[in-house]
This record gives sequence, structure tokens and C-alpha cells, in this order.
Amino acid sequence: MGTFFRTAHRSRLPSGRATFAALGRRSLTNNGFFRVSEEVREALHAKKPVVALETTIYTHGFPYPENVALASLLESVVRVNGGVPATIGILDGVARVGMDPEELIRLTESAGKSTTLKLSRRDLSYVCGQRLVGKNFNGGTTISSTMLLAHLVGIKIFGTGGLGGVHRGAESSMDISADLTELGRTPVAVISSGCKSFLDIPRTLEYLETEGAYVGTFADGRKGDVDFPAFWSRDSGVKSPTTVENEIEAAAIIHAQHSLNISSGLHFANPIPTESAIPKETMDVVIEEAIRQANASGITGKDNTPFILNKIKELTQGASIPANKALIESNVRRATIVARELAILESKQEGAQGLASPAFNPIWSSPVPTSEDTLSNSSPSSRPSSSQSPIAPSEPDIVVAGALAVDFSCDYAPFANSSDPLEPVPHTSNPAVVNQTLGGVAHNIAKAAHLLGASVQLKSTVGDDLSGRAAISQLEDEGMDTAGIHTLPKPARTAQYVAINNANKDLTLAMADMKILETIPFPKLTEMLALPSAPKVLVADANWDSASLHRWLALGRNRGGTTTVFEPVSTAKALRIFPSDLKKSESDLYPLVDIITPNERELTALHNHAYKMRLFEAPEWFGVIDALGIPSSGLRVPLAHTTSPALVDAGLPQQAIKLLPFFPTILTKLGPRGVLLVQMLKPENPVLSQADEARHVLSRCYNGSKEVGGLYVRLYETEVLGKEDVVSVNGCGDTFVGVLAVGLGSGKGVRECVELAQRAAGLTLRSAESVSPELRSLRGL
Repeated sequence: MGTFFRTAHRSRLPSGRATFAALGRRSLTNNGFFRVSEEVREALHAKKPVVALETTIYTHGFPYPENVALASLLESVVRVNGGVPATIGILDGVARVGMDPEELIRLTESAGKSTTLKLSRRDLSYVCGQRLVGKNFNGGTTISSTMLLAHLVGIKIFGTGGLGGVHRGAESSMDISADLTELGRTPVAVISSGCKSFLDIPRTLEYLETEGAYVGTFADGRKGDVDFPAFWSRDSGVKSPTTVENEIEAAAIIHAQHSLNISSGLHFANPIPTESAIPKETMDVVIEEAIRQANASGITGKDNTPFILNKIKELTQGASIPANKALIESNVRRATIVARELAILESKQEGAQGLASPAFNPIWSSPVPTSEDTLSNSSPSSRPSSSQSPIAPSEPDIVVAGALAVDFSCDYAPFANSSDPLEPVPHTSNPAVVNQTLGGVAHNIAKAAHLLGASVQLKSTVGDDLSGRAAISQLEDEGMDTAGIHTLPKPARTAQYVAINNANKDLTLAMADMKILETIPFPKLTEMLALPSAPKVLVADANWDSASLHRWLALGRNRGGTTTVFEPVSTAKALRIFPSDLKKSESDLYPLVDIITPNERELTALHNHAYKMRLFEAPEWFGVIDALGIPSSGLRVPLAHTTSPALVDAGLPQQAIKLLPFFPTILTKLGPRGVLLVQMLKPENPVLSQADEARHVLSRCYNGSKEVGGLYVRLYETEVLGKEDVVSVNGCGDTFVGVLAVGLGSGKGVRECVELAQRAAGLTLRSAESVSPELRSLRGL
């Protein structure tokens, strides 16, 4: 997929419809004590699932560089499960919600230094205020301060390790964690593995009840009442106040809490994974000995917990450390799934109120049903049940055959001192902002056509996996036709596409796993090819294997009145348009397809392949080129006038002309330079006699050919967007093709469709989505 415009970066602020939390976020961002990362700010604005992560575990729990590895792991867990991580901490006296890799490394490197503090709610104003008098502190935030800072920006979910609690003997020492009082006044949901078992768990639960904080424990498949967990052990011997079946139930509880404007927090206890748990009986003995040593040494107050944890590490011979890592990773994963389910619920609520359309939330790791399924089973919905037929128009005007995939966009985010501030460094890990959406070339093309109101059917396949089910679910939510989506059994996997973009968000490298289309069984392909009637337009992308691709194109050619369009996808896959056995298929080469839409690299690859295969030496090819009537003096000067000298020097229009016998219309996407149209006109085409088009008709047929009337060449220049306007290049070329297909399906000629397709591609460039929802504004144009 070629880029269509020059790409750059744009920051976005909350819109005029921003919530109170968003307005507060804008104010805090500008006051010098508080900073929200751009990624977190944009994610909250786009209502993506965001998960808060604390930093005390990095500054006071694990030494450097183990803490760096853990920080990277937990952020990756959030991203892989469909969320955006918001790591919260204090750096140089500034509270930060969301840290880039360089900031995380600076904080983790400072672990153990006297200027790196453990910060609760009470400490925030102190450490930030000291910056004004020249004393810069770093700090790891505890549960209480992380909850507070997360709430200030509107983050509702927080994944952490263990909850603080009431210490043993608190009736005389009054040693009660600030985490508990924070849960009584800050509406953030905390997912942890319960209290560390050296605390007084019954009194902790009693205190939380007094504070009005909800407490529930995930059942993990267990029936009936379950124990509240004890950090390293799945059971504590104390029954949990309530039991939560799965992430959907947790999200529903959180959604209700916020809808009711209840200002207290929620605690969801997630038992440590079974394989990593230490038996309660073993831990009871270890903890009693650790507490005995703490009492004998006179350790109290804030020093008590670190001392006991160190003793537990010693007494378990290090077994508590991998258990710590396993439980916090499990908690962060579960927190992300809960955040994702909450985003689905909130999106549906807004959709029902006419405020927003549902967003794509792929289900990466959870085998439980989504909240979409739960809602559709309990109330009327436009989503079909398993006994109903999928959404489908009876006879689509446009059929798009090709890839439906999960897209990952990785935007290089270099450190300030990076050796290359533009391009990612090969052979090593690079800091990046990673986003995922529903994509695939054919999907993007079909979605663009759908948004313009066209009757379109996507023909594709998905695997019988979570990603495939989520993809179909999203198509249904958008009201798109799903009758053409076929599910293949395992080991088939739903297609995936990974784009690596540089700091300007120009594509540096892309990796695609589209094998599901390349290995589709012949009977299944035959079933997919069965169309009730001839569509007006058939678009095929190059993700099919060569034989399947040509069956799709032959279907279009053999159904009279269908315009066929080929999207090359990449330089390697573009060559599939040429039959693998040219000698047996020579009669079918002229033409192979009505219209192709390459970028300049794909155009050059097609030209070079045809040259290598000696296709330019065939008598049939020469007969078409001769009929164009190109003068013996050549076309260099008129080409330079109707396109540009730079394009002629690069040989692009010349390459396109040589390919016209195979592809009578070639629309080459040139990024910020526009779109180059090179077209072989039929003898009856009225353009040949129109005065306002004369400068673009560079040659005419004089040998009486019934198929060739002349050569049309035109460069459609486009608006070049500024860096501040471009969000993502992914999907803009596909948007162009989708809108082109709509124009062709409505009876327009190619020349009439290009400028509107360019305008649509510009809207996608301004959008974080692979196809801009703003395309709806172009309906009727």
C-alpha cells in the first residue's frame, strides 16, 4: 500500500464536547506540575482502553536493570491485549501520566538513590513544590497516588501487584495503608492480587467496607463463594465479599459505578496464576518468621513492609520474586481486558444516545464472550444471532475481494539523544507508539465504499480464532455486509499486517501475514466465487495467490458490464497479476484487468517484470502500442508538459504507457505529487473530440483499430498537507480506491472520480483510523 501524501505528526486536544475530566486534564497539563503524554491524551480523547500502571514497583521493588525489563514487559502486556499503557510517576518534580521509553529508563535508573522517593497522596505537593526551589526529586507512585493522578485525567482502570492494608496490631499502631482510604474517595478500579498475607486481611476488608469501597474476587472458573487472595497464595482463608465471574462482569460494575456518579473506588482481586502460586501453608510459616524478625529488630512504620518483603525473599530462597512478576503480569493483563470491555460498554451507550459509533476492540487474549455478545443476548440488537443470517445486501453493486486483517501501526518515537531522529535503527529494539485497528487492503477499500453509502460486499476469509471473531463482530457493528466473510478452521490464522513508520510516520517497513488467502482450499474459493449477479465493479487486491487472483478477475471479465480493478498491495505481490504460466495464458494478457492502482514503486516493479519476461517483444503487445499512434519523435516533451519534467526524468509515465496493453487504465499514486492517470482511450470515447481535454490526448490512432482510439495522460495534483495535519498514512491509498470504485459503480468515468477520491484520501490522512469516518460527509458528491 503506497503512501498518498507526505506524512507527519499531529497532536490533538479534546474537542468542545470534552468531558469535565478532559477539561481538567488540559488545565493540569499546562500548570508545570503535571504532564500527560501525547499518547495517553489521544487515547483518552479517542476513548480507547487505557490502563494506569504504578512505578513504586520499579523504584522500590526491583533493582536496575530488572526494573527496566519489568516496565517494558507490563507496557507490552497492555498493548498486546488491546490497551494503551499509562505509566505514572514523578520525574524531576513533575507528575507524569504516561512515560516514553527514555523517561521510564531515567526513572528506573534512579532506583535506590536518595533523590528517588516512594510517593503517596500526601507526598505529591511536597515533591512537586520542591522543584520550584531548585530541588528536583524523582518518585515512584504508590497505589494511592497512582489512583489520584489517574483519576485527574479520567483513567478508570489501574493494574498493580498487591494492595496495601491494615497491619497486624493496627489497633494500637494505627498503621493503615493510604491505599484503603484512597479507595474510599477516588473512583478508580484497582485490579491486584489482594493483600500481602503478612497484613491483617479480615480487618483490611472491614476497613474497605467502612470506606464504601467495592471489593470482589475473580472466580477463575471456580463455583460458589471464593477466598479473597493473599498475594502469593490464591486463598487466604477469608471469604471475599463478592465473586466476579469474568472481565465482562467487572466492566459492567465499573460502568454502573460511574453512571451512578459514586465517588469511591473499586477493588477487583485477581488470584495469582495457579502455576506460580506458593501454598498458603508454606507462606504462613514464612510470614510468621518474617514478622518475628521485624518485631525483634524494632522495624515499624513505612520501613516495615520493605523489611518483611526482603525477609520473605530470603526465607523462600528467592521463590517470591518470580511469583511477584507472574502475578503483576496477570493483573495487568486482566486490567487491560476489563478496560477493553468497559470501552465497548461505553461505546454502545454513546451509540445508543447518538453520540458516537462503536470503536474496534479486538479480543486478543480472553476466551470469555465479549460484552457485545452479552448485550445482544439480553436485549434487542441489530447484531444477528447465530441463528440469523449475516448482514448482506441481496445484490451488491461493488464486490471487493482480498484481505481482511488486524493492522498494527508502529510509529517510531526516538529518544531525544537518538543517533537517528527520523528512521528506526535496524537490528535492535526501537521506542515506538503502537496502535491496532481492523484493516487489510480489501477491508479498507470496502469500508470506504460503505461509508459513501454504496452497496458493497467484502469477500475474504478469517481464521476460527479470537481475532477473526472480533473482526466479524466489528464489521457487523458498522453495518457492513458479512455474508462474504468465510471462516476457515484451524490451523488457518486471521491475517495480520504490521507497518513500521518513521518519526514522520512515513512507511519504513511493513510485514504482512496473509497466508490465509494464499492457501484457501479450492472448494471454498469456488463457493466464494459464486455471485448471484454481475456486480458493477469488482476490486481484487494482490493478497490472493496468482491462480486465485486470476479466477476473481476472470469472474469480472466474464460477467458482462463489470469493471475490474486491481490493487497491487506491494512490489512483490503486484507481480501476481501476470499469470505464472505465460505461454498457456498468452491470449488472456490483453488486457488482464481494466484498471490498476499502483504506487510508483509497484508501477516500476510491474514494468521491470514485464521487461524481464520479454512481454514487450510479443507481436500482440507491439500491435497495441503501434495503434496508439505515438509519433516517431517520441512523447518526452508533451509528457513533461502534461505531467512534470521530474516524472518524465524518472520514467514513470513512459513505464505506464508500455504497460497499457495489459492494463488499459493506470492510476499511479504519487504521494504529495498527486495521481498520474495514463489511459488507452477507445475510438468512440468523446474525450478525443473535447477541446478542454486536448492537451491531455498525446496521441491518436490512425491505423483503423477498433480497440484503440488514442492515449490520455494527466497529472492530478493534490493538496499537500502540513505536518500538523497528518495523523497516519495507513489506509489512505485504499480509501482512494474505495471511493474510485463508488464513482465507477455510479456510472462515472475514471477522470470524473479521481479528484473526489483524492479528497477522501486526504480525510483518512487526517484520521487515526485506517479509513476516516468523515467519508460520510462526501455522500452525494
